[in-house]
Amino acid sequence: MSPQTLAGTLAPEQARGGLRRFIAYLGPATLISVGYIDPGNWATDLEGGARFGHELLWVLVAANAIALLMQTLAARLGVIARLDLAQACRAFYPRPIAYVLFAACELAIVACDLAEVLGSAVALNLLFGLPLVVGALVTALDALTLLALQRAGIRKLESLVVVLLLTVGGCFAYECWLAEPTWTALRGALSPRLDAASLYIGVAILGATVMPHNLYLHSSLVQTRMAPSTAKAIQRALRYNLVDTLVALNVAFVINASILVLAANVFHASAIVVTDLREAQRLLSPLLGTTLAGLLFAVALLAAGQSSTITGTLAGQIAMQGFLRLRGSPLAVRFVTRAIAVFPAVALLAIEGDGATASLLVATQVVLSLQLPFALVPLIRFTASREVMGDYASVSWIRLLAWLGAALIVACGAWLVAQMLAQTLSPAIVPVVAIVAVAGVVLLVYLACAPLRVRGAVTANR
Repeated sequence: MSPQTLAGTLAPEQARGGLRRFIAYLGPATLISVGYIDPGNWATDLEGGARFGHELLWVLVAANAIALLMQTLAARLGVIARLDLAQACRAFYPRPIAYVLFAACELAIVACDLAEVLGSAVALNLLFGLPLVVGALVTALDALTLLALQRAGIRKLESLVVVLLLTVGGCFAYECWLAEPTWTALRGALSPRLDAASLYIGVAILGATVMPHNLYLHSSLVQTRMAPSTAKAIQRALRYNLVDTLVALNVAFVINASILVLAANVFHASAIVVTDLREAQRLLSPLLGTTLAGLLFAVALLAAGQSSTITGTLAGQIAMQGFLRLRGSPLAVRFVTRAIAVFPAVALLAIEGDGATASLLVATQVVLSLQLPFALVPLIRFTASREVMGDYASVSWIRLLAWLGAALIVACGAWLVAQMLAQTLSPAIVPVVAIVAVAGVVLLVYLACAPLRVRGAVTANR
């Protein structure tokens, strides 16, 4: 069972009553939202709150607004063109370009999977005392559980993710209540401001929030609902998917904001700079005055890691089948991608010890920032094209906002990577990095400007 085989398995338009029809459309964005609360985001939110208090809360607001726009475009691509982003890239760009985009997408998925492995391993260490290496290996065995859930249908999968999201949200709601945030401080935090000290972590939060694999995933998951057959049904599908996206991503935003606010009220207020997840868990209980605080933090981290694993697995299958049209065993695909993520995690943890988790989590966010433009630019191109979207192509003001958001993400990602390279780069490999950077810019220009090779591909897939 794979995401493509679930296409059209739900028929919202056949539901009796407007409320049942609306509920039938809800769900795809819920699976997407877990990518916005993965352990990599936890690391940036914790460090941002611990070092700068509430100052960077506005960055989360801005990042959430960009994510809402991009995920809405991804959903529209799936509803109207009946193509996921991977299929569209294969159909509308030359085959060599599609293969390059596939490689970049797989790199991002592996990086995201690596963050989930590390987060789950840390959670298992906190809850059961398992060594991080052992915890990383244990998380590689969740493929069978996911495959069983896929066979049970998309609704069962969505229900599980809702439970995990509610678990994470409930844990942080209680901890924020214990921390007693002041509304005056939160209001002041929404005023945009950055200084030389907070610029780096602010860019990291912004660049790591919009997950590239979520764009591929969202455009596929909306197709689990049967294609609307009338203009009225299409408008309804677009409207309900927009509501689904607004609700789910704003829930994820509240969770991210809760992590940052918790770190600000507990660690920043105590002048403690925390960058490691285990250190944060260890300090929460004495600072909040209850052992339950540390336990809930670990439970929430495990729930976040496992829910992100689900979406990462689905995204990997979508990319492989959409770009390459492979119909291999989902079990084999799952174990291969999981092994690629687990191997570097286990190797580095074994070599460098437990202290490697923080640096690995940051590294995954850098990789995601690098790949993100190569998903954003094709998505904006496709949804703005009347050849692809017909009368439902993006209007001018949506296109303008999308390009501005993409430009901001690209600039932030480039700045973040440049700063990290400047700190660690050996002069001997500067030419190699320069060549790769120029090649990336040339590819982005091509993706943005080259004519799309439609040639009936949309009609054949509708």
